[in-house]
Amino acid sequence: MKDFYELNELQLDALKEISNIGAGNAATSLSQMLGRKINMSVPNANIAPFPNIVDFVGGAEIEVAGGYLRVDGEMPMGILFMIPKEQVFYFLDLLFGNPIGTCTNWDEMKQSAFKEIVNILAGSYLNALSVFTNQVYSPSVPAQANDMAGAILGEVLQQIGEVSDHALVVENIFIEQERQIKGHFFLLPEPKTMELLLKYLGVL
Repeated sequence: MKDFYELNELQLDALKEISNIGAGNAATSLSQMLGRKINMSVPNANIAPFPNIVDFVGGAEIEVAGGYLRVDGEMPMGILFMIPKEQVFYFLDLLFGNPIGTCTNWDEMKQSAFKEIVNILAGSYLNALSVFTNQVYSPSVPAQANDMAGAILGEVLQQIGEVSDHALVVENIFIEQERQIKGHFFLLPEPKTMELLLKYLGVL
């Protein structure tokens, strides 16, 4: 399969189901880590061309906080989580149960917390993939950066090397009581990884 942009409804449903299970796993893990109930939803899961994926966070020039890790194995890929910079402090306040406005600086502790959240998110999605594909995934330690979305994506692509033309884009809504924050989770497959994934899911 050469063009993943035109996946059929069954294939998109399968990818979204994995995304929903991954979000459920992540919500459970975050709730256990924080000792508070955190819910997550996945209102959208899409396949998008690489040049367009920064549009999901507002464009190439919007400033974001990004967390990235690489996954090795039979189905190598990159995983990237991005959230607009003006929402990062709200995001951390929400997760740690603080009143909005408590977090005002991006110190080493906040960066460490953000990377741990990225680690939990990636692990949760990879566990969901493992259940469906019976494959073992070996993620790296997350890296973190604050920059324009286009610059972060460019740096990530340099680290991955050769990639497919499209990415799986998963919209995540983090919910704690009445507060909601939106982030985006990108699965950046190397060549043939998406094809293998659809094959293991039985929808190719």
